[in-house]
Amino acid sequence: MNRRNFLAKSGVLAGAGMVMGLPGLASVATSANNKINVALIGVGKQGRVLFEAMANIPGLHFQAVCDIWDYNRRGGASKVRALQGHVPNQYSDIDDMLAKEKGLDAAIIATPDFWHSPHTVKCLDAGLHVYCEKMMAESIESARLMVHAMDRSGKLCQIGHQRRSNPRYTFTLDHLINDKKICGTIVNINGQWNRAVASSQDLQYKKSLAIDPKILEQYGYKDMHAFMNWRYYRDLSGGPISDLGAHQIDVYNWFLGCQPKSVFASGGNDYFKSREHYDNVMAIFEYDTPQGAVRAFYQVLTTTSSGGGYFESFMGTEGTVKIAELASNSAIYRESTAPSWDDLVKKGYLKRKSSPVQQKAAGGISSYESAAAEEYMLPGELTKPPHQPHLENFFAAIRGEAKLNCDARHAFESEAPIYWVNPSAETKSPIIFTEDHLKI
Repeated sequence: MNRRNFLAKSGVLAGAGMVMGLPGLASVATSANNKINVALIGVGKQGRVLFEAMANIPGLHFQAVCDIWDYNRRGGASKVRALQGHVPNQYSDIDDMLAKEKGLDAAIIATPDFWHSPHTVKCLDAGLHVYCEKMMAESIESARLMVHAMDRSGKLCQIGHQRRSNPRYTFTLDHLINDKKICGTIVNINGQWNRAVASSQDLQYKKSLAIDPKILEQYGYKDMHAFMNWRYYRDLSGGPISDLGAHQIDVYNWFLGCQPKSVFASGGNDYFKSREHYDNVMAIFEYDTPQGAVRAFYQVLTTTSSGGGYFESFMGTEGTVKIAELASNSAIYRESTAPSWDDLVKKGYLKRKSSPVQQKAAGGISSYESAAAEEYMLPGELTKPPHQPHLENFFAAIRGEAKLNCDARHAFESEAPIYWVNPSAETKSPIIFTEDHLKI
């Protein structure tokens, strides 16, 4: 899919900022006092992260929590009580919750990836708006069902690519890359998210808290290890390229405004020999854009944290944008041959961080050396938890005050190429995308 078609299907073109949203707004929440009644589905680690972000958003009433593990369920209920002074209704089964709970407006889904699609579809069909964590699902087929359910139900479905609502990302894309053309022609993208061996070890649990094996089997886990470490299993998740890489490869597609035409990946179990998913993956995506070809490299290495943390870098003929959720990993670099950025500094678009340092040899710069690029700070500091703006956008859309920044359809279009990274690495061959690879 080319850039114009990708943007047209998103409902907005590059000059308008490329914020992907629904063509219409949702109806206002129907709660009597205009509060939005929320169910929390999956209140493990990521569910707690989302809850802490929502705790800062006014107008929410957490009515129910649902989790198959009573340890998580009790913990989630305790957090709701501490915040709002009431104990929410607690469920171990989503069907039971949807049958009994009245007046729910929205569901926040933070279950393992292979449950994203069934849970999202159930909630949408029950008439709830849904915020579901990324990756959309463990497979592209399951992700398609989420889009179909959103279309069928007419309800909102936001996918948790929270960078789409991050002010640093939206400002950089809208004002610097699209409007000011600060990079010139983008020709290359690099990104990474590496994790150290120590932080990638198996998650443990107290034996006294173990879930009944019959319940585990009912919900698709062969044992408690699979429940705690579902990201390692091929039928439960997409592995590191999905868990970590989806955040950043989504940014590639969002910033370029199109899908790649191919992927060529390499990977292996270089450290964790017994895991089903590769612990190290490297991938090259190729894009055709109106400005020309762009090659994008991505790596996720779960054996080391070295190499500058996690970031995305957009390299152009006049400047390079290095961007991340952390300000310390973000900067912009002006090529010595590019037009002056002084006017952008005066207008507050940029702040100069350092001056060029020229390496002199024999009284001057060697003919084969280029002057060092000037470094500038990226604007758009986020003073909230990183997921909060994306959740705020979701609830504002429910009230009819905004459009979603990343609904299920546009998330699918951006995520679809990611599902083909592992197959490429496994076959050690490139995959040239056809309509069948990426269709909804």
